[in-house]
Amino acid sequence: MRRALAGVALAVTSMVALSFLIPLALLVQSEARSRAITVAEQRAAALAPVLALTTNPDDVQQAVAGIDAAAHLGVHLPDGRLIGVAHARDRDWKRAARQRRTFSVDTASGWVFVQPVILAKDQVAVVESYVPRADLRRGVTQAWILMSVLALVLVAGSVVVADRLGTRVVRATKDLSLAAHALGTGDLQFRVEPGGPPELSEAGAAFNSMADRIVDLLVKERELVADLSHRLRTPLTALHLESERISTVLRRQEADRLQTAVTQLESELSSIIAATRSPLSVASEQAASAGGGCEAAAVVAARGEFWSVLASQQGRRCTITTTQEPTPVLLPEDDLAAVVDALVGNVFRHTPQGTAFAVEVRRTAHTVVLSVDDAGPGISDPDRALTRGESVDGSTGLGLDIAHRAAGTGQGSIQVLARGPMGGASIQLEFALPPPAPSQRRRKRRERRRRFFA
Repeated sequence: MRRALAGVALAVTSMVALSFLIPLALLVQSEARSRAITVAEQRAAALAPVLALTTNPDDVQQAVAGIDAAAHLGVHLPDGRLIGVAHARDRDWKRAARQRRTFSVDTASGWVFVQPVILAKDQVAVVESYVPRADLRRGVTQAWILMSVLALVLVAGSVVVADRLGTRVVRATKDLSLAAHALGTGDLQFRVEPGGPPELSEAGAAFNSMADRIVDLLVKERELVADLSHRLRTPLTALHLESERISTVLRRQEADRLQTAVTQLESELSSIIAATRSPLSVASEQAASAGGGCEAAAVVAARGEFWSVLASQQGRRCTITTTQEPTPVLLPEDDLAAVVDALVGNVFRHTPQGTAFAVEVRRTAHTVVLSVDDAGPGISDPDRALTRGESVDGSTGLGLDIAHRAAGTGQGSIQVLARGPMGGASIQLEFALPPPAPSQRRRKRRERRRRFFA
């Protein structure tokens, strides 16, 4: 950008300088010529009074010698004698005498002013005043050089000024771009030092205000979540105590399931409170997610056992299918378990009892696919169902939002189908496989070489 601004400044300044320099140079040349011609006419006019008084050659010679630049003067007396030096051709001064009219003549060496002087007895003398070509351009070259130097200084100065302005603009723009990238990657503490032109300075101040507003909103959101979580502590404690009390009248298996559900709910609530107390940095959350992957098949199998018990109580046919291949994903175990619970929980909440569902984990060449299908009524508007905060078919949309965010954290995608293989809704999540460790890559290369040379 700096080079572009400097180039534009150079082009504009050069055009402006030329638009003024060329007419000014022509004007200087014309002024020098006019000055030399005026001096020549004044010299010729100075001899007219002398000739009006006398035409004696000696007196005229003395008058010519007394005038500056006498070598450029010539007087043709009425009898044809020449006093001084003649520069005009004979036909030119004779024509002036005959026509009794003043005119000028351009010659190869300069310019000649021819002036007739009317004497007594209708006689005519002719005065020549010669100007060499060098005198017609005296001072023009020096003036042109001076103007060229001034024009170059002006152009160079404008380029320097444009470069300085461009530096300020580029620096302010880079700072604003860097701050935007930092904010986009989750560094909410990054701020811009407003600078540069007024417009960019205002943009920097507006960016800082926006970042501060985002931080305030996130803080308020976390405070709200923490407050709601802490409010749930009291009824959860009461539920825990109540579950211990009623477990004495239930069968051992039912009591264990109730205690397990209450304990898991308490654990999830503790995780929410801990998350709300963590630093406000999306980048740190993403880094933690990327560094804490898990085996998708193992997590889904574990959560499938929990949901299969509830499914049997409601008469639902539950199918949990997992692959035997490794299924590593860039998602923490708790987050993946929350996704499975949210999607299967949606099946229990939004389909009638007895509706079958299936959970499957399979692996492709580059991804791990988690699919949840059911035989319920399906989803009327799949695109709207992925919009956060939208309610579709009586759903709050939070379950799919959890799955959507998890897919993004796992560098994958989510697809919602109105009708799946079982006739109802079908949710498919794809998670990218994590890159292999350096030792694994070396081992794979050795295996490929071994197979190639075998």
